[in-house]
Amino acid sequence: MSADDIPDISVVVPVYNEVESLPHLIEAIATTLIETNLNYEIICVDDGSKDGSAELLKSLVQTHKNLKAVLLRRNYGQTPAMSAGFNYARGKVIITMDGDLQNDPADIPRLLAKLEEGYDLVSGWREKRQDAALTRLLPSKIANWLIGRVTGVELHDYGCSLKAYRSELVADMNLYGELHRFLPALAFIEGARITELPVGHHARRYGSSKYGLGRTFRVVMDLLTVYFMKKFLTRPMHVFGLFGIIAMALGTLLGLYLTILKVGFGQSIGDRPLLILAVVLLVTGVQLFSFGLLAELLMRTYHESQGRPIYRVREVVGGNVNNSKQREG
Repeated sequence: MSADDIPDISVVVPVYNEVESLPHLIEAIATTLIETNLNYEIICVDDGSKDGSAELLKSLVQTHKNLKAVLLRRNYGQTPAMSAGFNYARGKVIITMDGDLQNDPADIPRLLAKLEEGYDLVSGWREKRQDAALTRLLPSKIANWLIGRVTGVELHDYGCSLKAYRSELVADMNLYGELHRFLPALAFIEGARITELPVGHHARRYGSSKYGLGRTFRVVMDLLTVYFMKKFLTRPMHVFGLFGIIAMALGTLLGLYLTILKVGFGQSIGDRPLLILAVVLLVTGVQLFSFGLLAELLMRTYHESQGRPIYRVREVVGGNVNNSKQREG
């Protein structure tokens, strides 16, 4: 592919049962991007819709030369759909947004302008969000606060799908589970410069929301995963080994205490709960330490098998750059 064939912008839109919204959304995106005079492509990923969205996308592709439809075999979820969009995107900048018309395509030029200030990721902030206060706004505020505290990336609105990424940043991130909501935190792990920008938000015009309180448990589990990745991805022994040593030390101290009681004072220790606790602590400590060693081996396999570096170089200045390339890792 020549440099002239590479779009300036790829707009990735995960779609699930949005047949009524799609024509309006694609038209609005195209109208906005034509005005920017930039080459663009729109990638709609149908995540197993059952309302005819896939069929509609097939017909829209015939009339919109910049539209690409990626049709998944079944409903996998928003994270796999977004990952598929990233894999098919060719643009230098990738914009993500929802397919329900609540995000405003008119904000895309503002995101691009902010990105040009030197950032790697610009996250939208739905400052005046048009959603139900009790079932959507309140849980969202709590989640944003919690995610910010745990990950160290303070944003007002993690849940806003309208974001702008540099393509090289997206190439460094692998998505699993429901990690799409933690993309800024994953980008931060890769050393990205992140900011946020207030964007418009509209009330839903068609269909019903796919989100609910039922996702709370999955969000918490994924948050723990992101926290572990941020803190211990390249040094898992530091967490497993630490707790293992603490458990073994406590078990050993309890064992010594019970030994003194038995040998020195002739007391019976066979029916003492402390004896069981000492044994459990020793066994648990050995297991945690072993888990740490296994995690270290898995971590090394993970990085080496994928050629994945343990650091990222932002820029090399001066000297003969072409002849001084170092192996990352």
